Amino acid sequence: MSDQSPPSPIAPAIDDLWERRAELSPRDTEARATVVSAIDLLDTGKARVAELSGGEVVVDERARRAILLAFRVLGMARTQVGDFQHNDRVPLKTTFDGVRVVPGAIARWGSYMAPGVVLMPSFVNIGAYVGGGTMVDTWATVGSCAHIGANVHLSGGVGIGGVLEPPGALPVVVEDDALVGSRAMIVEGARVGRGAVIGAGTILSASMPVIDVETGEELARGRVPDWCVAVGGTRQKEFPGGTFGLPCVLVIKRLEPGQRHDKAALNEALREHGVNT
Repeated sequence: MSDQSPPSPIAPAIDDLWERRAELSPRDTEARATVVSAIDLLDTGKARVAELSGGEVVVDERARRAILLAFRVLGMARTQVGDFQHNDRVPLKTTFDGVRVVPGAIARWGSYMAPGVVLMPSFVNIGAYVGGGTMVDTWATVGSCAHIGANVHLSGGVGIGGVLEPPGALPVVVEDDALVGSRAMIVEGARVGRGAVIGAGTILSASMPVIDVETGEELARGRVPDWCVAVGGTRQKEFPGGTFGLPCVLVIKRLEPGQRHDKAALNEALREHGVNT
């Protein structure tokens, strides 16, 4: 995470409210108005919890505080869409300019989808940012404060973890042009690099070793490099009770920068390494 955070577009009054958050309630109309204004900035994309700057993840802690404060100053309210009733402190999102929303998709107020996004029946939580041209496929979930880049494909059943607490915890970031395979889980502030392909069922957490199968080198923890194909795997480790396999993520192929994802070629690369597709 970068130490050089840009100025937040959210009013400094949020910091004052945060210091006395324990005493706030839905009865505090002035505090509620301040928090609603902050969440509206997230809802319209004028503020973000997380973004990339100079290759590093920058977190606007004031934006994250505003979300947490919303749960204190917003009262429970019932809303209805057709035959469906919702009872929550956070209402549903209502602005979808240039976004295709398929029936069954749910997005909470305070999330942002750029024009060109396609939401299949899926869920996007408060504070999440989804870039233009991205598809959130069927039953995929984008957690709170996650940053999803442009032209990303989150395949069916993908789980993108959310984070609101503790302070300083990094949100999940999936960079532009990435493809995350079905039922993969990207959690705990993990990061998927630009143009990377994550194989179906892969689990990537912040502490997960990422290993190059050609060299055996551990490249990073919790971060898949740009323009590569990565799958879930195990590596052996000795313990007093025996030798056991611990989960890791394996980089099995390097892609040319800018190379688009050819499904047939990707399947062939996976088969070369005995990975089911």
